[in-house]
Amino acid sequence: MESTVVGIDVSKDRLDVHVYPSGECFCVVRNAEGLDALIAKITPLSVSAVAVEATGGFEAVVAASLGAAGLPVIVVNPAQVRAFAQALGKRAKTDPIDAAVIARFVTATKPEIRPLPDAQTQLLANLVARRRQIIQMIVAERQRERQLPSPQLKKSAARLIKALERELNVLDEGIDESVRSSPVWRDKEDLLKSVPGVGNVTARTLLAELPELGALSRRQIASLAGLAPWTRQSGKWKGRSFTGGGRTAARTSLFMAALVAARHNPVLKVFHQRLIAAGKPKIVAIVAVARKLLTILNAILRDQTPWQTA
Repeated sequence: MESTVVGIDVSKDRLDVHVYPSGECFCVVRNAEGLDALIAKITPLSVSAVAVEATGGFEAVVAASLGAAGLPVIVVNPAQVRAFAQALGKRAKTDPIDAAVIARFVTATKPEIRPLPDAQTQLLANLVARRRQIIQMIVAERQRERQLPSPQLKKSAARLIKALERELNVLDEGIDESVRSSPVWRDKEDLLKSVPGVGNVTARTLLAELPELGALSRRQIASLAGLAPWTRQSGKWKGRSFTGGGRTAARTSLFMAALVAARHNPVLKVFHQRLIAAGKPKIVAIVAVARKLLTILNAILRDQTPWQTA
């Protein structure tokens, strides 16, 4: 007997729901009353998974509400769902069809159900994401400032940059307060920062973006961060391996930390030099350092043991 899976397509105003394999379809309004009605309807079904597609933030409240109700929630990648739909030959795209495809995708692939981030972790993730946005705005405004033709316009850009830098300081204070107010986060941050090459920004980004760190195997955490290599092969032909996907913010932070660790971490410096001496391209060597750094951080949180130089 097939297990029951619920697929939910999330839009700004409503939720389209498909129950697989029964084929039951319905929709509710995306508000508190609608979520209560949805939970009341699907809880008695003893579902094995409730799948919600990531839709730029609209799914966050939905997933949190379902998780709080004790339902097994999965947030799925929309690109993977769309590729699955194309493999099924489903070219039409409507909200009810998308909900059905999401349910079938989870039934076929059986992704692992992991606990959703708690409220504190979600707050830290939002603060870190906002910090990243502010930095992007500062960089963009500085580039514009250099191209502006008149002193008056340059002064305007300079005022905006100062305002953004003040906001960045406020966000940094908020992030620091969030981390330091939680004994668990504080201990994890200190463990991560014990590794040469890992500073405040990297540690806090990983706490926010990879809450699974320390609870998964090295292969699983590398895949989650988009640092697990995947191969391209057909018959006798074998292409180059690539990394990609995963959680972009975590991967970017690890890449920047790897640049520092390749110069200042005694273990990773030797590892990086050995790869370069073997003829590996610089970018390949740095990605390998980032993956090894992630493996080290994963083991440190798993064992609750700070970095130790052999």
